[in-house]
Order: sequence, then C-alpha cells, then structure tokens
Amino acid sequence: MRRVYLDHAATTPPDPRVWEAMLRLAGEAWGNPSSGHHLGRRASGLLDDAAEQVAKAIGARRPDEILFTSGGTEADNLALRGVLAALPPDLALLTTAVEHAAVLETAADLEAAGRPVLRLPVDSRGLLDPARLDEELSRVRAGLVSVIWANNELGGIHAMARLAEICRRHGVLFHTDAVQALGRLLVDLSEVPVDLLSGSAHKFHGPKGAGFLYVRRGVALKPQQTGGLQFAGLRGGTENVPGIVGLGLALELAERDRPQLVERLRRLSARFKTRIATLPGLTLLADGGAPDCLPGHFSLSFAGVEGEALLISLDLDGIAVSSGSACHTGSIEPSHVLLAAGLSPAQAKSSIRLVLGRSTTEADLDYAVERLDEHVRRLGSEA
Repeated sequence: MRRVYLDHAATTPPDPRVWEAMLRLAGEAWGNPSSGHHLGRRASGLLDDAAEQVAKAIGARRPDEILFTSGGTEADNLALRGVLAALPPDLALLTTAVEHAAVLETAADLEAAGRPVLRLPVDSRGLLDPARLDEELSRVRAGLVSVIWANNELGGIHAMARLAEICRRHGVLFHTDAVQALGRLLVDLSEVPVDLLSGSAHKFHGPKGAGFLYVRRGVALKPQQTGGLQFAGLRGGTENVPGIVGLGLALELAERDRPQLVERLRRLSARFKTRIATLPGLTLLADGGAPDCLPGHFSLSFAGVEGEALLISLDLDGIAVSSGSACHTGSIEPSHVLLAAGLSPAQAKSSIRLVLGRSTTEADLDYAVERLDEHVRRLGSEA
C-alpha cells in the first residue's frame, strides 16, 4: 500500500543523521554528566555543546539560558508553574483561548489553586490582537503572559515582536510555546525579546522525549522537579544525554535548511490549494501557502462530513492526517481552537489537518487529493 505522511505538526520523521549521532554516543558517552571523572566530563561537555547549538539557533545570548526537559509539555509546565511560584499569588496569568493543552490545562490547574487567570479571545484566524493585550495589561495586575508563537491547528502566526514589546513596556514576563514554529519560522530572540520559550525536538526531526526551555538570564524560576543540582538546581534528574545531543543537532540542521524547506513547502502548498479548490463543501481554514500561516500547514472543513470518519477513510488508503491536535485525537469534543476562532461545533468536527514536510512530494499530494475527493463525496452522500 502507498504511504503518504501529512501529519508533520503531530511529529516529524527522525533525521537519519540525528539517530546515527545518538546511537553512536549512547554507546560511547554513557557517563553521568554529574560525575567528576573523564566519562562524566565527556557527557557534560556534550550537554554544553547542545546548549550552544540551541542558543545559536534561536538567537539566545548565552548557552546557560537553555534548560533541557523531556519535551514541550514539561517546558510549558515549568515556565508557567516555575515563574508564577516565584511571584506574589495575586498577580494574574494572561493567556489565549487557543493555546496548546500543555498551557491551558496548566493554567486551569493554577486557577483552581487560587491564581487569577485571564484567557483572551482571538480572531477567526486564532490570533490575539496586540491592542487587546495592551488594554488588558493596563487594567490587570499581571505576572506572566503566555502566547503560542504559531498555532498547532490553524497555523496562524502571532505578532510576536509586538506582543513582546507590550509585555516589556508593562513590566510583565512573556512566555511563548514555540513548538510549532521552530524549524519552519525564523525564531530569533535578538529580534523578539521573550523571557521564556518552549521547544520540542520531535517537531523538527529530532527524538521524542527531549525538549528545552529558554529562560532569559535574570528571570526567577522555582524548580518543579527536585532531586538534584542539574541545571543550577532548576530541574533535578540525570540528563538524557543522547536525546539532548539529538535535539541540538536536529535544531542546528533544521535551522540551516529552513529557508530552502520553506520555499519548497510554499510552492507545494500553492499547487495543493489549487487542486483542492473543487472539493465539495470545502472551507479552507488554514492555507499553508499564505505568508501569515505556517508553511505547508492546512486545515480543511467539509460540510456534512465528520472529520474522524474522513481521517479513518484516508488512513485505510495509507494517508496519515489529523483531526485537530494530535494530542486530542479520539476525543468526541470539537477542537477548542476552532471553537475559539468562531467555528460552530459542527464545522469544527468536520475539519481535518494536513501538514506537509521535508519528504512530501507532488505525487503524494496528487494521491491525497484524489482520495479526498472520493471520500468526501461518499461520506457527504451518506450523511
């Protein structure tokens, strides 16, 4: 059976160069980085090298501003819980209604414990108006703002430089979940001065189980995982050296190849958009060829067609897509992101997400359009 992978927002295929480096080091550099002997020093040096790679890729000033985690979810949790634990309990957390669950569920947990939380509305593209943030920060005593850099469902890209400037002007710390942005967008902290930034390796062809949190020097952060002095005591536990090495190399390669990848994805996206234009009942929610959307990122809604039924039909044809966020696949509830962007529950449940990547070809997309056309017509007639 032909296999076509169009779910690169959920995860990306591992880069062979990354896995080769990880496998080699797993056998050679297995020492504990906290040990003082030569094996420990070798492992510790590899962590330092990876921090240098990440800092350079995102424009951070210092490698010691990079704190490695088990992934984006832990990085988001540490950012929100760690920062707010160091601030007075009456200072509010401001976020949006379209954040990843790692932020929204953490915000709900903090709110249940007494922390004031304000969830700001977004427009039809899932984006926060910077003027609205400015207005809210003028009236609310806030300690932290958390806004996703690029949305994992609608692909919208926030005006990060403006949001960061507004937070800085109000003296409020600013965190961003950049999990979807890294590898597809220019993420340069010398231009966008955020205070904290989350990343996850498996979104840019690195290993699962490895992520990082950038913490600007001077930001107070209380550890949420204790048990050791790793990362200056901010995250206890013996480090995943092969995973961290893989993350550093994967991000270095992704940033090096990003301009060529983006150009190719925009070209493929324009062709794909033309091909799907005749599909019955189509509403284009995210256009991966548009400059204000993540490159290669599409969200499609088909009137009268259940997204989950369409996903299953495509999977039987060997085509991998997603219905909304992969973290919530299997949920009977419509996507909170699509509802917040103004879609009805029926529209939200009729949507699927297709995200192109490095390996996507024109032939892959032609096959996907062919199968989409057949299944949408069939499922629509059965409704």
